Amino acid sequence: MTADIFLWLVQDGITNGAIYALLALALLLVFAVTRVIFVQQGEFIAYAALSLGLLQAGQLPGTVWVLVGGGLLAAGLDVAQALREKAAARVPRILLVYVAVPLAIAALAWWAAPRKLDLWAQSLIVMALVVPLGPIMYRVAYQPLANASVLVLFIVSMAVHYALTGLGLVFFGGEGVRAAAFSDAQFSLGVINVTAQSVLVIGASVLGMVALWLLFERTLYGKALRATAINRVGARLVGIPTALSGSLSFLVAAFIGAASGLLIAPITTIYYDTGLMIGLKGFVGAILGGMGSYPLAAAGALAVGLLESFSSFWASALKESIVFTFIIPVLLWRSLTSRHHVEDEEE
Repeated sequence: MTADIFLWLVQDGITNGAIYALLALALLLVFAVTRVIFVQQGEFIAYAALSLGLLQAGQLPGTVWVLVGGGLLAAGLDVAQALREKAAARVPRILLVYVAVPLAIAALAWWAAPRKLDLWAQSLIVMALVVPLGPIMYRVAYQPLANASVLVLFIVSMAVHYALTGLGLVFFGGEGVRAAAFSDAQFSLGVINVTAQSVLVIGASVLGMVALWLLFERTLYGKALRATAINRVGARLVGIPTALSGSLSFLVAAFIGAASGLLIAPITTIYYDTGLMIGLKGFVGAILGGMGSYPLAAAGALAVGLLESFSSFWASALKESIVFTFIIPVLLWRSLTSRHHVEDEEE
């Protein structure tokens, strides 16, 4: 291995690791607040990347139907609950949030698709289509089971993952899509050329981590998320609505997933089922960080990116196996060094 190849592999590993770091942070946030293992994180990546590619091709992305259909389902659940609780005054707000807003976003996407707007405008439309799917998903699939065991929530996550993957195949088809880059510029850094897209990925990752730190440390909603993550029962006793915390954590995770999808869409070809593998690598990074520390999760994800990059050089056919095998000694070590306490599930 020459020095040029080594530097190129490091650059590739850091770029991929930056994406995995964002996903690891989102997975850790959702798990800490809701105890949900967010398997379907990758679907937000795939939906965003495929939606951007279709908008650039002048086609209406199928995400609009997922958004509108999910909104109608969530509205039906909330309206039924409001009527059972004899709180009909909540119905107009429910219809506004879950029906009117998704329909308005869908109409905007329908208007913009054939006009092939500027790339940044298309990106904003994609974010508007994909990000609301997070709170809608929480309301439909998880809020009714908020007090269930981690195992039950994991089974629900797998079911949601397969449902979203199936819908992705129906609405996007089996063909891969690669979007145009935000910039074609390149910079010389010693013996390697660094693309502006790679710089954008790394910069967005750092900015996202800083934004998450500011959210948790400087905002009321962030402190509510931290309180819910530390003690759900205590947070509820002091008046923090845990349902709102769960919805907010899914919103943040959906935002991170959609932004990650936009960032990697010009780098690699995305298929309807590509998101699972990318999301799992973020999950490996979170496990390497112990599923309890955001800085360690980011560092673990960066290690996954570097390991994947060098594995693709030494054993390309086995790179996925090497990455996922890497967590086995970590899990064994944590199992041997951690004390296990049997706790009753929250009623």
